[in-house]
Amino acid sequence: MNVRVRRIYEPPEPDDGRRVLVDRLWPRGIAKAEADVDEWPKGLTPSTELRKWYHGGGSYEEFRRRYEAELAAPEAAELLDGLRKAARKGPLTLLTASKTPERSHAEVLAELLRG
Repeated sequence: MNVRVRRIYEPPEPDDGRRVLVDRLWPRGIAKAEADVDEWPKGLTPSTELRKWYHGGGSYEEFRRRYEAELAAPEAAELLDGLRKAARKGPLTLLTASKTPERSHAEVLAELLRG
């Protein structure tokens, strides 16, 4: 499956395919029209508590473990399954405002979708 993670602040590219914002809050400083987002499944984002814990100094490995547990909840699991189906049909780009997308929830999602 062609799943990749990009910062939402990067301009859309022709090979992005379906563009999915995976952040709970809309990113600052970017207009919705500029973002070219196809979907915004807020139910797939980490809980506020988990996000605050991680940004407060939690380890990435523990964050990943806790986030994967959150993704096992019925609503999140259903949304994740929907993204899997979309990824089977063509390219899927997960968008995040994270400054380090490779160590963010977006990368956890991408790895789960690729696996």
